[in-house]
Amino acid sequence: MAKFELKLPKMGESVAEATITSWLKEVGDTIEMDEPVLEIATDKVDSEVPSEVDGTLVEKLFEADDVVKVGQVIAIIETDGDEDVASEEKEEEEPAEAAEVSKTVETAKETASAESSEDYSDSDKFYSPLVKNIAKEEGISLTELDAIDGTGKDSRVTKNDILEYVENRKKGGNAASAASTPKAVESKATENKISSSPEPVVSGEDEIVEMSRMGKMIAHHMVDSVQKSAHVQSFIEVDVTNIWNWRNKHKNEFQKKEGEKLTFTPIFMEAVAKAIRDFPLINISVNEDATKIIKKKNINLGMAAALPDGNLIVPVIKNADRLNLVGMAKAVNDLANRARQNKLKPDDIQGGTYTVTNVGTFGSIMGTPIINQPQVGILALGAIRKMPAVIETPDGDFIGIRYKMILSHSYDHRVVNGALGGQFVQRVAQYLEGFDKDREI
Repeated sequence: MAKFELKLPKMGESVAEATITSWLKEVGDTIEMDEPVLEIATDKVDSEVPSEVDGTLVEKLFEADDVVKVGQVIAIIETDGDEDVASEEKEEEEPAEAAEVSKTVETAKETASAESSEDYSDSDKFYSPLVKNIAKEEGISLTELDAIDGTGKDSRVTKNDILEYVENRKKGGNAASAASTPKAVESKATENKISSSPEPVVSGEDEIVEMSRMGKMIAHHMVDSVQKSAHVQSFIEVDVTNIWNWRNKHKNEFQKKEGEKLTFTPIFMEAVAKAIRDFPLINISVNEDATKIIKKKNINLGMAAALPDGNLIVPVIKNADRLNLVGMAKAVNDLANRARQNKLKPDDIQGGTYTVTNVGTFGSIMGTPIINQPQVGILALGAIRKMPAVIETPDGDFIGIRYKMILSHSYDHRVVNGALGGQFVQRVAQYLEGFDKDREI
């Protein structure tokens, strides 16, 4: 019998690690090629890791809530071959910091069966053997361990939680040593409780619901964006009568010819991509200490999409300015469909340089969207409505019925001033109002 090392695969640009959320197979289970073995989560998307071979799962090297680096072996699968098989993908050399963390974890694993001088079993909380042995190696008392706020399921203390605590403890020096006594820990906990915001009052009729993992990440991402960027908005009303009439005239023909539904979204995305080409300083990001701007070569449009559970995700249309209307429609429909089916890949949500969100889908006529970091702008598309409007003609002005919408542009005032922010959204409006009503599909 041979053994195959199942490694965490590469999951797209800039994704270096993932958290194991659950194991779909247990030791001893038979596995077929391409059958999912476990579920993982990156900072934006959940996905499954399939087996690359037929065989039997004989060893799991990590537990749920553990963070794994790309290329690390996560499981051993026994196959019918005669020689041990390694994954074809070569592991890249780990950074020194990652290697040190890995070394710490491996040391803790090797001593998992060792007798601990601290009896952590006296605690009412559950701690994995890995967490207990890291605590033992670092001389962490049971009182200290119980005081750590866990981020795992049911507030469990994970490997990352205790490693972060150890790092902060070392940086804290003598203060950390003083805090290691039971009285100091209790005093610190009391201090934190007093200084923190008061808990909302909950009556017997109220229901407490745990936020989903993605919901927590979105909440953190939004608060971080508001604290980081100086949000400013510009609004402009757009007459989209030509687009409304053109789409109604050609949507059936488009679907027969291309096999795709023709919505308004690809038309709007096409206009945004053109406007970004005209104003490339909208297509930038800001470095971490806000001292440099990074000009993006490619125009990658993020498209906010609602998920079945009510959360939002932002798949990305890569090189959007190089697509014609047919290509844009195919890209929009593909990403929207896979988002609804929870089938997006990590690479589908990476590399966005500007985001568009359609608040009009839910009837809103306008909005003030929060910038999707590290981008510097986001455009909200309001609902299209029939509106009475003044129509200018050579023979005079008339009142007529037109289809109009409001564009809301939020931008980062640290690097995008009012003139640039206003000119950009005005250019988008000009492209939409100048849409060729005689355009062929």
